[in-house]
Amino acid sequence: DDFSIDRFPVTCGQYLEFIDAGGYERRGLWSDEGWKWRQADAAAAPAYWHKDGDRWWRDSFGRQVAVNLDHPVMHVCWHEAAAYCSWRKRRLPTEYEWEVAASWDPRAGVARRYPWGDGGWRPDLANLDQKAFGTTPVGAYPGGASPLGCEHMLGDVYEWTSSDFTGYPGFRSFPYPQYSEVFFGHEYKVLRGASWATRPSVARNTFRNWDYPTRRQIFSGFRSAAGGATEAPS
Repeated sequence: DDFSIDRFPVTCGQYLEFIDAGGYERRGLWSDEGWKWRQADAAAAPAYWHKDGDRWWRDSFGRQVAVNLDHPVMHVCWHEAAAYCSWRKRRLPTEYEWEVAASWDPRAGVARRYPWGDGGWRPDLANLDQKAFGTTPVGAYPGGASPLGCEHMLGDVYEWTSSDFTGYPGFRSFPYPQYSEVFFGHEYKVLRGASWATRPSVARNTFRNWDYPTRRQIFSGFRSAAGGATEAPS
């Protein structure tokens, strides 16, 4: 079904609007589990952020740096991402929708290996492999856009989806069950894409990452979606 999805990951500036609107204090924006987490952690901003006067700063590997408003927000957990989407009256995309946005070429009628095509990564296509040692401004890699116009699908931040980490229909474990199958279930959420620290060898449209919905130390962000199907077809 038709759906809409953000062209870029949610930026720090956009996320600050959520903070300024009292997003962390508005119970109705959070799921029951999300609200329990927010109260237990006393969360009021992404991990490693703090405010000094009227300016926001973050800890970056032991250095204090100003929050860049045009960079993708990072170090937010799944619950924070879902609450932000609720505030915008949108939702997190399913991993199926995310992969369609990253890979589907409607003219050719095929899915691409990478957003920019089937050829390998170059530094002008996406922020990978620790080359920038951090995030970059949205819009910095127009050559890496998908056929449907989405940018930064690979690189900068892993992106939370609404999907639980389970096996596809017909799944068989490889190379051994302990690599993925033992983590299947509702307690893990799927992340898609790749972060600025991801090696290019695993940064592709079909790669699946996963983690607990409370994790914030990972290089994770998100983008929002609306309309369409909520589950992948079986």
